[in-house]
Amino acid sequence: MPKPVVSEEKRRRRRPTKSGTVLSEQLIVDTALRMLREHGSAGLTARRLGLALDADPSTLYRYFRGMDDLTLAIGDALVGQALRGWEPTGEWRADLRAIGLRIHAAYVAHPQAAQLTASRVTGRANELAADEAVLDVLRTAGLPLPDTVRIYHAFIDQTLAFAALDAASLALPSASLRADEAMWRSTYARLPRTTHPRIAEAAPLLVTRMVQSAYPTALEMLLDSVAAQLAPFGQRPKGARGTARPATTAQHPTNNPTWPS
Repeated sequence: MPKPVVSEEKRRRRRPTKSGTVLSEQLIVDTALRMLREHGSAGLTARRLGLALDADPSTLYRYFRGMDDLTLAIGDALVGQALRGWEPTGEWRADLRAIGLRIHAAYVAHPQAAQLTASRVTGRANELAADEAVLDVLRTAGLPLPDTVRIYHAFIDQTLAFAALDAASLALPSASLRADEAMWRSTYARLPRTTHPRIAEAAPLLVTRMVQSAYPTALEMLLDSVAAQLAPFGQRPKGARGTARPATTAQHPTNNPTWPS
């Protein structure tokens, strides 16, 4: 049976570690992020984390129910980093773009942690705040609830999927990453038009594009789809906020072909 998590107030009253450090959830998460960056997910264990904190590994279980609980806290910390300093402008496209790019950037900044957490649902404060923000942007833009949920689902999953994909590349050994990037020049750029005409004509562009993240492009495509969904309602004034209007079937068909199912 997992041990109960002690309240933050009670934990703060406990004695510091041997080196004089007072443990906190934030310190443990920050240390875990550093260890993931330096050693990867295989190097993150309670024993090693305890050594890094100069604390008995059993002490960690006063803050987290186990390593999986710590993993969820790490994921939530990345979302918190993404949201830090963000404020809604009231313009739906700019707000969704900012949230998406911020979340993607926060995960890619910690590639090993992103691989470990991008597929998880934490249910913690920062994740809930991000979900509330995205849903609010879509609803106040004027979308009906079913379309809001469908677009929210695609937006969040697309953001995290690209974050995980890009993080996986960045987490590769540097030699492997350089070899992958060089492949576009050493192989693709040298294919003859006689055998691979489409690759040959696109090669100069592929060499520069394929070593970059496609997320900004995919995000704009999704935002274009949202704009098409909003078109039947007419153009909302910039910065306008208010209760979303319910749509009739004629106004807003749910099988709109401009939105991927």
